[in-house]
Amino acid sequence: MPSSSDHPWIYDVFINFRGKDTRNDFVSHLNAALQNRGIKTFLDDEKLGKGEKLGPQLEKAIEGSLISIVVLSPDYAESSWCLNELVHILKCQKTYGQVVMPVFYHVDPSVVRKQTGDFGKALELTATKKEDKLLSNWKTALKQVATIAGWDCYNIRNKGELAKQIVEAILKILDISLLSITKYPIGLESRVQKITKFIDNQSNKVCMIGIWGMGGSGKTTTAKAIYNKIHRRFEGRTSFFESIREVCDNNSRGVIHLQQQLLLDLLQIKQEIHSIALGMTKIEKRLRGQKAFIVLDDVTTPEQLKALCADPKLFGSGSVLIITTRDARLLNSLSDDHIFTMTEMDKYQSLELFCWHAFQQPNPREGFCELTKKVVAYCGGLPLALEVLGSYLSMRKKLEWKSALSKLEKIPNNQVQQKLRISYDGLEDYTEKDIFLDICCFFIGKNRADVTEILNGCGLHADIGIVVLIERSLIKVDKNNKLQMHDLLRDMGRAIVGEISVKEPAKHSRLWFHDDVLDVLSKKTGTDTIEGMILKCQRTGRIIFGTNSFQEMQKLRLLKLDGVHLMGDYGLISKQLRWVDWQRSTFKFIPNDFDLENLVVFELKHGNVRQVWQETKLLDKLKILNLSHSKYLKSTPDFAKLPNLEKLIMKDCQSLSEVHTSIGDLKNLLLINFKDCTSLGNLPKEVYKVRSVKSLILSGCSMIDKLEEDILQMESLTTLIAANTGIKQVPYSIARSKSIAYISLCGYEGLSCDVFPSLIWSWMSPTINSLSLIHPFAGNSLSLVSLDVESNNMDYQSPMLTVLSKLRCVWVQCHSENQLTQELRRFIDDLYDVNFTELETTSYGHQITNISLKSIGIGMGSSQIVLDTLDKSLAQGLATNSSDSFLPGDNYPSWLAYKCEGPSVLFQVPENSSSCMKGVTLCVVYSSTPQNLISECLTSVLIINYTKLTIQIYKRDTIMSFNDEDWEGVASNFGVGDNVEVFVAIGHGLTVKETAVYLVYDQSNAMEIVPSNIMEIEPLHEVEMQPSPNVKTEPSAEEDVQPSLDVKTEPLLVVKNEPIPKTNRKIFTRLAKRLGECLCLIQN
Repeated sequence: MPSSSDHPWIYDVFINFRGKDTRNDFVSHLNAALQNRGIKTFLDDEKLGKGEKLGPQLEKAIEGSLISIVVLSPDYAESSWCLNELVHILKCQKTYGQVVMPVFYHVDPSVVRKQTGDFGKALELTATKKEDKLLSNWKTALKQVATIAGWDCYNIRNKGELAKQIVEAILKILDISLLSITKYPIGLESRVQKITKFIDNQSNKVCMIGIWGMGGSGKTTTAKAIYNKIHRRFEGRTSFFESIREVCDNNSRGVIHLQQQLLLDLLQIKQEIHSIALGMTKIEKRLRGQKAFIVLDDVTTPEQLKALCADPKLFGSGSVLIITTRDARLLNSLSDDHIFTMTEMDKYQSLELFCWHAFQQPNPREGFCELTKKVVAYCGGLPLALEVLGSYLSMRKKLEWKSALSKLEKIPNNQVQQKLRISYDGLEDYTEKDIFLDICCFFIGKNRADVTEILNGCGLHADIGIVVLIERSLIKVDKNNKLQMHDLLRDMGRAIVGEISVKEPAKHSRLWFHDDVLDVLSKKTGTDTIEGMILKCQRTGRIIFGTNSFQEMQKLRLLKLDGVHLMGDYGLISKQLRWVDWQRSTFKFIPNDFDLENLVVFELKHGNVRQVWQETKLLDKLKILNLSHSKYLKSTPDFAKLPNLEKLIMKDCQSLSEVHTSIGDLKNLLLINFKDCTSLGNLPKEVYKVRSVKSLILSGCSMIDKLEEDILQMESLTTLIAANTGIKQVPYSIARSKSIAYISLCGYEGLSCDVFPSLIWSWMSPTINSLSLIHPFAGNSLSLVSLDVESNNMDYQSPMLTVLSKLRCVWVQCHSENQLTQELRRFIDDLYDVNFTELETTSYGHQITNISLKSIGIGMGSSQIVLDTLDKSLAQGLATNSSDSFLPGDNYPSWLAYKCEGPSVLFQVPENSSSCMKGVTLCVVYSSTPQNLISECLTSVLIINYTKLTIQIYKRDTIMSFNDEDWEGVASNFGVGDNVEVFVAIGHGLTVKETAVYLVYDQSNAMEIVPSNIMEIEPLHEVEMQPSPNVKTEPSAEEDVQPSLDVKTEPLLVVKNEPIPKTNRKIFTRLAKRLGECLCLIQN
């Protein structure tokens, strides 16, 4: 088919129809729908006079229409007018590439194609008295048009839907509502799909989206592509405002003009607007509840947004509002998932896009591959640069390419720079611009916090300034908190610095180009315009200058030297220095006449310094001191004259052996880093007095073999890294630190919430660490360990562990019943590596042929009276080896008794107990063999307070030597009404038959104490726990496991004591039972 692109079209659509059938019905409806969408139509009976025959004017109208709609109706063949038009339409289709779209309106396409039935008879009748050739042409035309894909009204539910489908099809062909986008949309479709998919998921509400990125990154192109893809959903209620910034900058009434255009686009009405406020009112009233699609491109101020869309919620459901901007601050009202950030193209997409513009093909032309890669790398994935430079280099020779690349190193492409500079020019004041230029020239790749300190020292208010630059897409911060910037933005900033005097670098405010710096220093042409300078020589060489080369640079505040030696009077160097980064210096100590009184950051790395200062001067503004890789440095400086130091970094100082004791006087020190200082011995105690330190790094310090217990005084310490040192023992006080979040020490590494439990249990376990080697925590009987446990559950908080002196008890404070369950599970699965399976009360008993019943009595506090009373009852019961209960269960005047089958007892602390409870006696009856010794049977006792959500774990050593201090720990956790369970864990192969708890009271008050609830016995069978996936508890293959002969194998019975919730109580009881069984296993 011939191309239609060069043919002059007068109309968009010509409608060919039989007026008798459709003029006042379908055609009028269709014509109105087309015109409402801005489609220019031609109706033959409307444009020509009545009775006028087909002639030159009508033929011209047909020939001048891009599309012809042929409405074939039952009486269509009665009109020779319609048939002649059809013949001419098909001729134009062949000649000019005109699009023909048939509509079969109440007539079957096959009837039209075969001319049968009434339709065929009408055709024959119309051809009466006409030339045979005319009839033949009509038949051919009808047959041809019937084979073209079109619409059959029998397949569409109503006329309105039919007209809508036709309009949408024509719009696609005409593209009158489509916006022009890039010729080579490489990588565009994936971005568009991501955003349109998000829009589709928001279809039942107003969807507001932000597209944010640096200039030239493709924001506008992406927005246009989205508009082209979805705008037809909104039936004409769409508006795309391109480059709002430019409109407003070039016209004082720009915003008002945009308001008028918005109303015209969405409502097709012209409104006179005399003020922005009036425009906002009209927009709100006229557009309230309307479904619309609006794109606001290149928005630069909140006022622009407010004037055009003060309240997005005023639009109807399904509306879409897209904002493109370089300023992230304008999108603060949107949640993160509504903001789409433009990222650089990857190297493959970059190469393809560049090649299309440079070579009109997706790959480099032969011989241009390496040059192409260099240009693409220079563009850094920025679509604008790839397009501009690709077009610029198209059809050029290799020599011209090489020359262009050389030129770009010093003079960036103007077209690209002008686009990028818009963001810089939009900065509000000189401080933001100075910060940007300083980063361009000196601080790319530097730590954000350090740069902020330096620039704040220069009076540039960097805390807010850097945030603004990030919002404006001028800089980025990577995951390591380093400042980063696109190379083209860097070059743009440096070009701004040099534009004052391109050929006279001495007049530039910042010098970074090697040749320019050498020129200024060697010729001593420096001026007070220079504020910053970098000079770096080859790693194997050095450059020597006199200090008088710096004499005129009295505003110099930023200085970076590498391999440079200065001779002369250091007093000639600017006193305004805030940052000095001097690598490979040659002096043995910092010259006394080097005035550093305003210095904020001093980096003296890889130097020959043996002593930092011979004579320390007050440097009250110095916050960061970095002396890393000073291989001859033996001692730190005296810190007395550095009162505001925040970071001390001395990595890989191999001769460092002394830390000055004045370090203890620093009140603001946040970081101490002695990594790989292999000659450094144990730290002076003054280090532990620095309460402000957050990070202490000692990894690789092989001579350090001890950390003092005084480390607890470092109350702000969050990070402790001391791997690969000589330290063999973790300070016990470390577990009481409330601040430590990350630790790497003695093989333990990770978050404290993961490390501390393992650490504490290693101390508690006799197989790992003998209790005889564990000393008290500096004489303290009670201490807290805060574990920062992370959880997706917002109700979940960190548990608190309390460790009694000499590690006699571990106390776990939880914050919810759910956490209590989790902590019990974690102790078993993670710390003990034991499977969490369903267990019976006799599950660990091997076949025993000679079973006898034994008992253990455990006294806590004043409990001798109970133990004496129990002797007789226990003696009788054990002598008979009776299977019946023989532990006294009655309440005596001096005690209250609670007992239960199995290893645990649940009770509620009665009223008035806090003032007169004197002790607790725990009695356990268990099955045993003669080979088992009583002292070896008892493993641990757990006291679980469900009301206070605490777990107290007492080891065998503590239980066998319970003292007054231990009793105070138990009693302090018993409150009136608390629901408490006591669980006893005994050795492997044994079975607890019965457990009883006796609360002992002062006899003078005992008669007033009564149990608070009636006790019920209920079997536990509802709760099932999931097994741990990795650990098995199967017996050895060499052993046969059978039930004990005299021990019951019923499910564990639980003492029910209201008001404990039934389900949770059962969970906790079963958990306690299993924990004991696991502890028994460990004893073996």
